[in-house]
Amino acid sequence: MDESTDHGRVPSVSPAEGIPAAEVLAEFAKYLQFERDLSPHTQRAYLSDIAALLEHLDSRLEAIDIAALREWLAEQHAEGKARATLARRTACVRTFTAYCHRRGWLPDDPGLLLSSAKSHRPLPSVLDQGQAQAVLDAPLTAEPKDLRDQALLELLYATGVRVSELCALDVDDVDRDRHVIRVLGKGRKERSVPFGLPALQALDRWCVHGRPLWIRDGSGPALFLGVRGGRIDAGTVRRVVHARLAQVEGVSDMGPHGLRHTAATHLLEGGADLRSVQELLGHASLNTTQIYTHVSIERLRSAYRQAHPRA
Repeated sequence: MDESTDHGRVPSVSPAEGIPAAEVLAEFAKYLQFERDLSPHTQRAYLSDIAALLEHLDSRLEAIDIAALREWLAEQHAEGKARATLARRTACVRTFTAYCHRRGWLPDDPGLLLSSAKSHRPLPSVLDQGQAQAVLDAPLTAEPKDLRDQALLELLYATGVRVSELCALDVDDVDRDRHVIRVLGKGRKERSVPFGLPALQALDRWCVHGRPLWIRDGSGPALFLGVRGGRIDAGTVRRVVHARLAQVEGVSDMGPHGLRHTAATHLLEGGADLRSVQELLGHASLNTTQIYTHVSIERLRSAYRQAHPRA
């Protein structure tokens, strides 16, 4: 069979001919970006991991086998690398070896024999409901920055969207009549997420009295703008969240992801089922969502210990 017609496989150099490491990384980068559609942050992390692996193997792709992979990971474990880092690198290696095998660069896929490293997942920090209310009820002015900051904070807490998803929102993604936003999540999967009246009122104030004052030629349809009129970036959103939390006494510092954790926890505490929360957050696996049940249980235990006379 002609190799070019073999299930779309791209003809490639055999391992014995020695593919330059730079070429391997360049091709893998294209795969991560255009086929896997991973975030830029994840792409950088994966490419850094694979560059380190190839350096460990003296740039010899053909030297990759299960023994070499285990040795590389064992060395990092001995150096004290965090379990989360080892888990990510294991997942990265398995993605890489599968890709190389499909390209014909490896005769088999040694990553299939590599057991997944178990990442310790600490319980996320969350605000209690009183703290969340205090954060969102902080005194405001009618300045565009205050209107924007209040709107994005209300929306983060109301919907639990990721900061990247918030930054990508356009004006037309907000359905005011149905109280729903259209979100483009990981893997370009679209979902609809409801929000409440406080978030709607904050969005209306921003869109009517704030956003028009910051619109410039290059603003486009972006819902949230920076002071120069461009689409807001994740760094600005993080600074807004940190600054607002710092205004409220007794509240732990956290970023936008902390508000996502808080929203999920409060939904479950209010009686939402796990599947619904999974859909709202855009989790691909229910296992990811289940961490919030542990958060709720820990909070319940804490309340029990404080309140019950025989705790």
